[in-house]
This record gives sequence, C-alpha cells and structure tokens, in this order.
Amino acid sequence: MKNFKHIIIAMAACAPLMASAQSKPEDTEVWSPVPAKVTPAGASTEAPPSDAIILFNGKNLDEWVSNADRDKPADWIVSKGILTVNKKAGNIETKRMFTNYQLHIEWRVPKTITGEGQARGNSGLFLASLGKGDPGYELQILDNYENKTYVNGMAGSIYKQFIPLVNPSLPAGTWQSYDVIWTAPTFNEDGSVKTKAYVTVFFNGVLVQNHTELLGPTQYIGKPAYVKHGAAPIKLQAHGDKSEPISFRNIWVRELQ
Repeated sequence: MKNFKHIIIAMAACAPLMASAQSKPEDTEVWSPVPAKVTPAGASTEAPPSDAIILFNGKNLDEWVSNADRDKPADWIVSKGILTVNKKAGNIETKRMFTNYQLHIEWRVPKTITGEGQARGNSGLFLASLGKGDPGYELQILDNYENKTYVNGMAGSIYKQFIPLVNPSLPAGTWQSYDVIWTAPTFNEDGSVKTKAYVTVFFNGVLVQNHTELLGPTQYIGKPAYVKHGAAPIKLQAHGDKSEPISFRNIWVRELQ
C-alpha cells in the first residue's frame, strides 16, 4: 500500500519552491491519490472505560460551552440521547482543557443529506481548539460514502494536511465512530516547537492515521505553522454549509500522561 503520509510530507518539503503567498483555499486542496474503499464493522456503542470522562451522556451539555464565548453554555440540541448541531449557535467546545488523551466519539450524517463535496454533512472534530477565530487541529467529519471531494478534506483526514490511509465511510444515516489518540505539541520558552503534535485515528475501527506528525494547526487557506499554546479544549464544529446538521453520541475521553 502506498504511504500517503510520505507523499504529503514530500509536498510540504517542496513548499518553499512554490509561491510564498497562498490566497485561495484551492491552493491547498489535494485530489489524488484517492484512498481505497474498505468495508468497516461500524460504530461501537459499548460502555466507556471506568476511568473515562463522559463528555456527552445523552442527557445534557454540562461539559460544553460556546466556542464564541466560553462564559455562555453550549446551545446545541439534545433529544433522545442524541446531540445535534445547532448551526445558528456556532461551534461548541469542552469546559475542560486537555493535553494528551484517548477520545471516542460517534457521529451520524442525516439519511436525507443533500449537497455535494464539502457541503455534505460537513463538521469537524478539533483535537485542540485554540480559541475563537483560530483554526486548532481538525479531524474532518464529512459524508464520504459516495461523495467526491479533495482527499485531504475527506472524512478521516487531518484537514488540508494528511489523507486517510483508506476510506471506511458508511452510508449516510448510519452511526460512525472515531477513536483518537492525541499527543499535544510542546514548546520551548521562546515559543519554538519542542515536540510536534501526533495523532492516531481509527475510523469505524479501521486505522486511517498512524501516529501522524502534524505540520501545525490546520488551515483553510495557506500553510500550517505552529503557535505556542498549552492545554486546550476539544471543539465540535457547526459548519456554515446549507446541508442538514449532523448528530453525535457516546463521547468520552481518557487523559494520558
């Protein structure tokens, strides 16, 4: 199997030879090679480990706040054990701050989803949110069962950085899962990078990111670059596209040393 990670790293190494200023989002879209399609087992609803912090218990949003104003509660919709995006309310993020962790989250694109490309069930799991208006580090959420888009922006990608190893997406209307191991970056006193961020992702039980070394926070336009930060909340995105909002359930995290 081709090592997609090496392809993207090679592209990054050649970046200084390209135009220094990137003004369009298309400048950082990658369309090939397209990850192979595989058939996964699907999302798991098993009980979380005994030492897990339950971020969504199916009843309330006590563990979440508004990303736009952390003094305000999260205003998404909770019904019948499911959390659904309220696009008018904007992004939400955890009250707690995290560094290294194991995270489980299940998500579902509506069966009646419309649109195409990036405007089809778009959301994002930001593994470390760096505040209002800052990008953070995004693991993309999107309907990619039969929906073509740039491959460094499909479900399971580290947005605009690393293509998933394969595509284990299930049809819209089906619950899907991410299991994530996140290692936060560390910084020297002068703000320089001491160790970069790493992420391992299982998508519906299938490995799609294998201890991937990130290039910095993910960017919609332009190149990534690290900025010094410490512990950070986990963020869920209320994307501005016009397609039907997606839902979440069974969200828990285990802090790691």
